[in-house]
Amino acid sequence: MAQTIETHTGETLQRPLGLRGVAADLSSDQRAFKNISWGKAMMWIFLLSDTFIFGCFLVAYMTARMSTTIAWPNPSEVFALTIGGHEIPLILIAIMTFVLISSSGTMAMAVNFGYRRDRRTTAIMMLLTAVLGATFVGMQAFEWSKLISEGVRPWENPWGAAQFGSTFFMITGFHGTHVTIGVIFLLIVARKVWRGDFDTERRGFFTSRKGNYEVVEITGLYWHFVDLVWVFIFAFFYLW
Repeated sequence: MAQTIETHTGETLQRPLGLRGVAADLSSDQRAFKNISWGKAMMWIFLLSDTFIFGCFLVAYMTARMSTTIAWPNPSEVFALTIGGHEIPLILIAIMTFVLISSSGTMAMAVNFGYRRDRRTTAIMMLLTAVLGATFVGMQAFEWSKLISEGVRPWENPWGAAQFGSTFFMITGFHGTHVTIGVIFLLIVARKVWRGDFDTERRGFFTSRKGNYEVVEITGLYWHFVDLVWVFIFAFFYLW
């Protein structure tokens, strides 16, 4: 026995009943991936594996924080900056977050113009995204140097629990490495877009079919993931 189903395109399909129908529904999702390129599929697989890594790091951070018997440092004190004789809590972190989230907007615009095959605007948007990403990394380096100068180490810190330093440097450093790699990737792809490699099908790394700017979208997938991870890091380290 089978059930007749008409799709939105007018095609008629036969769906088995019972458990076979459930199995057919579950396996039907594979059709959605038949037209996806190898590069995009591999990026999704990489991002999925990276999600597990960041997830493990954040779970380890929560475990360390909730299990320690020593008071955890107050983020408003640790991450405060003295400006004009007044301590302003989390001001640098707020600017860093604004810069990185803004870069997601410029990256989305780059993908949009890439679909339109506007290589000049696409390259400009990607370069602007890279500048914002590099600015974020620079501010993160300043934050690290400030904490190190104040005595924070992976094994101790002057504000309380020693685990704070190790978890902070490990997680933010791992994320900062991702951002740095993303900036390099953005610069490489932006250069190829600006030269017209995707219009002339010039041979080389990351060059796709003629007229196809899919690598810009793949770069955007990575960049949006990095931005999303920062939202969780921001919530766990600076707001909790």
